[in-house]
Amino acid sequence: ALQVQNDHSDAAASDLNRRMQFQNKLAGVCEEMCKEVGAYPKCTQCPKFVEPDSTPGVMTWDELLEHMDNLVNWGQDQIKGWHKQASALQMNQGSHEGTVVTAEVFDVMRRVQVQNKLAGVCEDMCKEVGA
Repeated sequence: ALQVQNDHSDAAASDLNRRMQFQNKLAGVCEEMCKEVGAYPKCTQCPKFVEPDSTPGVMTWDELLEHMDNLVNWGQDQIKGWHKQASALQMNQGSHEGTVVTAEVFDVMRRVQVQNKLAGVCEDMCKEVGA
C-alpha cells in the first residue's frame, strides 16, 4: 500500500510540473489574444498577468515617493562611504606632516558639493510639477 501511495504522489508532482510548464507557455499567447480582442490591459484571466505602466513617461506621486526613498538610501550609503574615506584620511594625516586638507575640511567640501547638486535637482523637480 505504501508503494502505491508513493507512485501516486510522484505522479501528482509530475502532473503539477507539466501543468505549470503548459500554463507558462500559454501566458504569452493569452496576452497576445487579449490584445487582438481589445481586452488588453485588463486581462483578469491571464495567469500571472502584470498590468503595464498606466502613465509611461510620467512620474506619479507614488513613484516619486519611492524614488525619494531610494535617494535617501543612496545618500545614506554615500555618507557612510565618505565617513570611511574621512577616517582613512585622518589615519594618514598622522603619518604626513603638513597635510593641508583635514578630514573636516574634506567633509565640508563634499557636503557643499552634495547640497549644490541637490539644489539643482530640487529646482528642476519643482519646475516639472509646477510648484
